[in-house]
Amino acid sequence: MTLPGLHDPLLLLYAGLVIDALFGDMSWLFRALPHPVILAGRAISWFERHLNRQRYPGWLRWSQGVLTVVLLVGIAGALGWSFQRLCRTTVAGAAAEAFVVAILVAQRSLFDHVAAVSSALLYNGLAGGRAAVSHIVGRDPFSLDGPGVARAAIESLAENFSDGVVAPAFWYLLLGLPGIFAYKMANTLDSMIGHTIPHYRAFGRAAARFDDLANLVPARLSGVLIAAAAVFSHSGRPARAVVIMLRDARKHRSPNAGWPEGAMAGALGLALAGPRRYGEVVVADPWVGDGSARAAPRDIHRALVIYKNACLILWGLVMGAWLAGHLSFLA
Repeated sequence: MTLPGLHDPLLLLYAGLVIDALFGDMSWLFRALPHPVILAGRAISWFERHLNRQRYPGWLRWSQGVLTVVLLVGIAGALGWSFQRLCRTTVAGAAAEAFVVAILVAQRSLFDHVAAVSSALLYNGLAGGRAAVSHIVGRDPFSLDGPGVARAAIESLAENFSDGVVAPAFWYLLLGLPGIFAYKMANTLDSMIGHTIPHYRAFGRAAARFDDLANLVPARLSGVLIAAAAVFSHSGRPARAVVIMLRDARKHRSPNAGWPEGAMAGALGLALAGPRRYGEVVVADPWVGDGSARAAPRDIHRALVIYKNACLILWGLVMGAWLAGHLSFLA
């Protein structure tokens, strides 16, 4: 049995966002089953072990990195297409598709992880904050002081709003389940092998560039959503969010992360990014924003309020687009 309009991607995306907000990462389910991102990670690890060997010359490692991206993103897209074909015929299929979307966006888990950093800093001090932030950032947490831990949490919140919420939603609306499956594979590839350290520099270059391309539009949309969310946030600075985003986004070492981070920095009146340590490497990045770098747990809380409002605006846009389409159809 099916109902007209039930398989509208806007409606299914809205349902997926609501399910994710209510139930989060559903750890109860993935104690019994492997999470799709875990399966993607296992596939990436297999390719990396076999194709990125130190004895191979750089040109070969680069070409095999390209092959890895093409194969794994293609396989992910094909799986998404197959699952979508199964889902697009029945009411149960529509529910299953919305559930899959919920699994592949990260609104609730991102909020929970960042909120945990604020609580840890408040109640367990610097050691607790470092332990909590180590779950969401790649830099060395033991090199961070209290403000550094708070800034890292806020930066991760802003960047992952794009990578974990807006980009999956964007690619789902554009290409359906093939789009969101392919995007999550591309993003996982970048997080695992898209690094500049010598071991990954050649092999992971294609993964990093492909992820940059996939996030080109979502990152800028995320910045706009954060700036808009500041309108509805106590002490938020929406105009400053726009100014800092447009002025400082290109200072960031990432072609995309500077947009949501710049908007968040301006909205909060903080300076984000700046010099940071990854293992033994110190990266002398410029600051994004011209406010104080002395971030505190209260600033993480302010950022989370903006984040929640940005998610609600996204929900409103999705539902508004669905209603507009159906009202125009009825008219």
